[in-house]
Amino acid sequence: LFRGLFDTALTDTITLGNFLLCVGVSLLLGLLLCGMTVWRSRFSRSLIVTLAILPAVVCVVILMVNGNVGAGVAVAGAFSLVRFRSAPGSAREIGAIFAAMGAGLMAGMGYLGYAVLFTLILGGVTMAYHVLGFGGGKNVLRCRTLHITIPEDLDYTGVFDPVLEQYAARSELKQVKTTNMGSLFKLTYDLTLRDGGQEKALIDALRQRNGNLEISLYQQETGAAGL
Repeated sequence: LFRGLFDTALTDTITLGNFLLCVGVSLLLGLLLCGMTVWRSRFSRSLIVTLAILPAVVCVVILMVNGNVGAGVAVAGAFSLVRFRSAPGSAREIGAIFAAMGAGLMAGMGYLGYAVLFTLILGGVTMAYHVLGFGGGKNVLRCRTLHITIPEDLDYTGVFDPVLEQYAARSELKQVKTTNMGSLFKLTYDLTLRDGGQEKALIDALRQRNGNLEISLYQQETGAAGL
């Protein structure tokens, strides 16, 4: 089961049966890996379809290269151009794409047993990490990004520090920019709340200092999440 289909001898042609077998297994692995990756998660429809068919695409490319180093380098260069013309995704999405490419690569080389084993192990580990909440500790769940709108005549230096020290274990001013034709300022803070249940109290306290202008508080997206 774990021997390659093309280990017996170097051949210049690939039989139709082996081609269909490798592509069929790649499609099944794509569906399996896709289902295990998106389990209890939200992904775009385009990414789901991509994960389902990507192993078969990589498999066909490897089958057609068939040991030709020059053709392999040319194909790798062509695929690298796709990265520069696509919108950057999150680290998890890019990781899922690399996993699908790895499964397709093994299937294209004829190691179908290892491709199935790789898919089951990686998909199972992904599901286990999701169930265990790996990488999502209590501090991460309490991280928030705060936007505060203030009038231009308000000196924002230190004016919100007493409130933030009361409700947040950590606060950092990340950005200051003008808005509404320069008549307003918009401050952006990264916070780690002491208690996630006191969000309304925090907003009410800030409203008393910014003249009841717009305030928004949402789950923080860390910069390390994207590649």
